[in-house]
Amino acid sequence: MKLHEYQAKNILKKFNIPVPNGVTAETPEEAKIAASDLGQTVVVKAQVHAGGRGKGGGVKVVHNPEEAQEAAKTILGSNLVTFQTGPEGVPVQKVLIEQGIDIQKELYLGMVIDGATKGIVIIASEAGGVNIEEIAENSPEKILTIPIDPVLGFQPFQGREIAYGLGMEQNQIRPATNLIQNLYNVFVNTDASLIEINPLVITSNGEIIAADAKLNIDDDAVFRHKDIQEMSDPSQEDPGEVEARENDINYVKLDGNIGCIVNGAGLAMATMDVASASGASPANFLDIGGGADEEKVSKALKLVLSDQSVDLVLVNLFGGILRCDIAARGFILASQEVPEKMKPMIVRMLGTNADEGREILSNSDIDITLVNTLDEAATAINKIK
Repeated sequence: MKLHEYQAKNILKKFNIPVPNGVTAETPEEAKIAASDLGQTVVVKAQVHAGGRGKGGGVKVVHNPEEAQEAAKTILGSNLVTFQTGPEGVPVQKVLIEQGIDIQKELYLGMVIDGATKGIVIIASEAGGVNIEEIAENSPEKILTIPIDPVLGFQPFQGREIAYGLGMEQNQIRPATNLIQNLYNVFVNTDASLIEINPLVITSNGEIIAADAKLNIDDDAVFRHKDIQEMSDPSQEDPGEVEARENDINYVKLDGNIGCIVNGAGLAMATMDVASASGASPANFLDIGGGADEEKVSKALKLVLSDQSVDLVLVNLFGGILRCDIAARGFILASQEVPEKMKPMIVRMLGTNADEGREILSNSDIDITLVNTLDEAATAINKIK
């Protein structure tokens, strides 16, 4: 679950991490009032779940309340397009009006769950304020990585190592170590999967402030945090993914044209590989799970068909808890409810009641190609696409 910048900063403040004074606004008039209260130079920031806002025109530095009002008028209600959103962009419903900072130096500080070390890793760099992925690729020597022992937790010497590695002055080492310790506490106590402060700034008077903040919470742990659950903003997510979550369907939208329906994550990966190997590309990851009924199967197919980029649906099911005849009747139910959206289907069914499921589909009006192997599925895709 992703949080907006202002939400992340509110959490950081609770853990004694310095952030600029700021107020959110939903109208240009509110932005003007907020800028007037903050005084002098302020920054107007679009609140969206995406990076690259500055390059996309979503961050503007202004010098008086009238300019803040005009900037908010331009940003609010727009669809902000950045390198992380795709060409469709994401809607801007709020802006953060934030007090300007006299920045002397910009740094990068982040924490993430690392699969290799099976724990939290701190990532830091003197090259803050820019795309950290580009720095990691082009200048890896500028990236510091410090793994945290999951038993011992964060240790002060690791904070000092990072602070010195970032070129901080002697009188900044202790405040920086405390900030990193507090950030680690945020990570652990919120069940985060990622925290980024980019930039972490050093001001002209030597203060260390989180000028930006990105906080992602582990979806499987967010149920433990009712206050964070209330911060969810479905407008920033793909509508299909929101609908899938509401129906307990594991669905992730991708960029291809082959809709995939399976029962099991491993089977889903193999099915997506088949779509790619055939020269096409998967339009989604969708796992309906083992306990689906006809209604859930129908919703899964309608969800895939709601993606206008889908030209063909590839079904790969192994009947177990989910019987193949139930899945077949679910597909027919969807075809009756949204006949105008139906696309050709390639169906592979094995396991419990597979023969019954195949017979049901064979006798239906759906444009279906039944296959027995993944090789046959790939061949069918090539014939149809």
